[in-house]
Amino acid sequence: MTFTITQNQNQYLTYCLKDEEADAYLEVVPARGGIITRWQICGEDIFYLDRERFKDPNLSVRGGVPILFPICGNLPDNTYQHQGRNYTLKQHGFARDLPWQVSKQSTETAANLTLELNSNEATRQVYPFDFKLIFTYQLQGNSLKIHQKVINLSPEKMPFSIGFHPYFKVTDKTRLSFDIPSSQYLDQGTKTLHSYSGNFDFNLEEIDAAFLQITRHQSSFSDSYHQRQIVIGYDDLYTTIVFWTLKDKNYICLEPWSAPRNALNTGEHLTYLEPHSSREAIVEMRVNQI
Repeated sequence: MTFTITQNQNQYLTYCLKDEEADAYLEVVPARGGIITRWQICGEDIFYLDRERFKDPNLSVRGGVPILFPICGNLPDNTYQHQGRNYTLKQHGFARDLPWQVSKQSTETAANLTLELNSNEATRQVYPFDFKLIFTYQLQGNSLKIHQKVINLSPEKMPFSIGFHPYFKVTDKTRLSFDIPSSQYLDQGTKTLHSYSGNFDFNLEEIDAAFLQITRHQSSFSDSYHQRQIVIGYDDLYTTIVFWTLKDKNYICLEPWSAPRNALNTGEHLTYLEPHSSREAIVEMRVNQI
């Protein structure tokens, strides 16, 4: 097996991971939120990316795999309280907007790239904790694994949620079928519960569905147009799957979250890390031909 990691200096320094035997390819841009911008299997793009938005550092990225931390979703008025003080934290947190640092890379048994994000004065203004995130992207065969480690460097308990917002490229949404392990979802726009039997109405302008009671640690969808199945596996830190798309856009998002929207206020499925302790988790995405 031949694994390589090279660099391209585009607008941002881009790390290019390859599994040459499997004809698999991954691009990671540390400076733009540690984001994965491209994943290809046999030359076929798995992810969507709005490249014009991506070029503008003032805009959030639409595409690839943005990292959500220390919240998933938004807070009412973008506000939460900690020890009697109000803090403002915008949707999905700040990890997707900050530059990450590459700390390690290896190509022995897979293409592995490790990135780190440390708390700083700006993060402490909106989230009063010291932390370190260590993520390793692992490309091997038809699999993309994301190993995560969250370390609390604070002298007090640190509450957080973490997640991913992958944008999967699709061409014809009517040719998609879903296997999401839940019988109901919360419409995040109307705040109403709906029963779920595997279908979505793609005539709606927007679908924003939170599956809050998932019964197993795997979700998938099949795409008969591209003749592939995407399988997302996640460990027990992840409690919520969000499905999001906009009408007439050629992407869908199937997002593993460790806690639902507004967990920093409600406490629902919120993770609390003891001082100077850590929590690890894995999310894996696989592409199967159908």
